[in-house]
Amino acid sequence: MGNICSRSSNNDPDAFAGPGHVVGTSPNSNPAPRASVPTKANWKSTPGRTVGESAGSGPQGGADEARSNAAIAAQKRAETASSANKGKLGAKLAADKAKTQNQTLNEASRDERAARDADKAAEARQWS
Repeated sequence: MGNICSRSSNNDPDAFAGPGHVVGTSPNSNPAPRASVPTKANWKSTPGRTVGESAGSGPQGGADEARSNAAIAAQKRAETASSANKGKLGAKLAADKAKTQNQTLNEASRDERAARDADKAAEARQWS
């Protein structure tokens, strides 16, 4: 038994010293010439932006104008939606919203009592 990492006389000591090669090619072939890395623009020469500053904050204030137009349109939609006739379901919803908590609880209690009374009546009919 021997150490896996030990060197023996039949191991090539420089097996991993050189660069690797693609499987299926001979290790003696010269690698293909590489293209040079393109130079980047100097990012330090461009003026920076302040955090929160919009991209169109110069002579073109387009982003701010679009935002205000969208806000006006949304406000108009909200006004027409609130003033429009909602029909029967809308009227019920408005009536439910107008109820106080006590009125809502009393109505729920009445419904529950009515359901209990109906169950008792059905049970009495079953055993009669």
